[in-house]
Amino acid sequence: MADVHARFTLTMLLGTPVTDATGKLRGKVKDVAVATGADAGRVAGLVVKNRDGLQVVTLADLRRTPSGALELRTGAQLRPLTEEESFLLLRQDLLDRQIIDVHGRKVVRVNDVDLEWSNQERGTTGYQEHLRVTGVAVGLRGALRRLLLGLMPQSTIDALARKVPQRSIPWEFVDIVEVDPARRVKLKIEHERLARLHPSDIADILEDLAPAEREALLTSLDEELAADALEEVDPKLQKVLLQALDSETAAGIVEEMDPSAAADLLADLSEEHSEAILGEMDPEERQEVEELLEFREDSAAGRMTTEYVAVPQDAAVADCITALREFEGDPETITEIYLLGPHDVLMGVVPLARLVLAQEETRAQVLTEPRMITCELDAHQNDVAELFDKYNLRALPVVDKQRRLAGVIEADHVIAFLRESR
Repeated sequence: MADVHARFTLTMLLGTPVTDATGKLRGKVKDVAVATGADAGRVAGLVVKNRDGLQVVTLADLRRTPSGALELRTGAQLRPLTEEESFLLLRQDLLDRQIIDVHGRKVVRVNDVDLEWSNQERGTTGYQEHLRVTGVAVGLRGALRRLLLGLMPQSTIDALARKVPQRSIPWEFVDIVEVDPARRVKLKIEHERLARLHPSDIADILEDLAPAEREALLTSLDEELAADALEEVDPKLQKVLLQALDSETAAGIVEEMDPSAAADLLADLSEEHSEAILGEMDPEERQEVEELLEFREDSAAGRMTTEYVAVPQDAAVADCITALREFEGDPETITEIYLLGPHDVLMGVVPLARLVLAQEETRAQVLTEPRMITCELDAHQNDVAELFDKYNLRALPVVDKQRRLAGVIEADHVIAFLRESR
């Protein structure tokens, strides 16, 4: 006989009677326990409620009769559900909760859960039951099923539901936010798929989540990715998120941020909180941020980053390439390399595109821009924006009175403060 498959929803399964082989009622389905980690989506068992409380029966101890009833196999045992169970409970943990649609890059609320039950023939041993989660329903159809359940026959509900468009997210695109760190570890919830999204998409997701879920998601990400996402978040929410974290956790994320962005963020916090975070940072990163905190936020110095690539003015192209490889900041932000003379005086700017096309033994000096545009530390951000617009700049070196390179303003920094001023 061929395998038999049945599709239904969590709402349809909840409340289903569970009997033993003699027909005696042993309880009703209260929840569905799902495995996580490598077995994500596989239903490990059903949670049954009876006079003894909540108990678990494994799927291997159940069979689904032709009428759709659930029957315990001979010798099947019910055992108490404990807090130590490493199961995701669909009703408790998913229904009416916010989850992340990784494919759609957005936050949605779960109205129901799609399931598939299969009876697979196993020769002389009979049939083996398999139950899997196939997706989550986030549209009106799932909400309608739950609203009408128990008020009219299931066949009538099905007929009405079919008239409403189905909106489901396949289970492989679902990312669950667990606020309890210990339970997140126990359930083996890792945001691997979320981590592949662009930081801007993660920032949008953070903004749509409830406060507790925001903090849980941010702290579960790799610190570098968390920093990239935090830089894309609205400044007001940045402050809220950082205030919710302990100083050590916040410091780990701030260390990975662009120094100028980190300084802007810490400047918005109370002096006490800012000092506590700085105290947890590594000395080198702390010094960079503290130096930037001394400048006005609306000045060139307040907007610049101290993460750039510079080489001596007599360097060859090969030396520039080595410096790029050794750069510990975000390589995507680098559009040019700076040539420095004695005492770090800026002597030239070399666009990255020219380096790529040049021979390794070529002196970098011959590749410099003929007209070098710079600004001083105290230049106002509006004047900086005008320079970017007038000269179509990719980056702008910031120098002191002695023409020593102090930092660089990138196009992204200009876009950020122009958005803030709107």
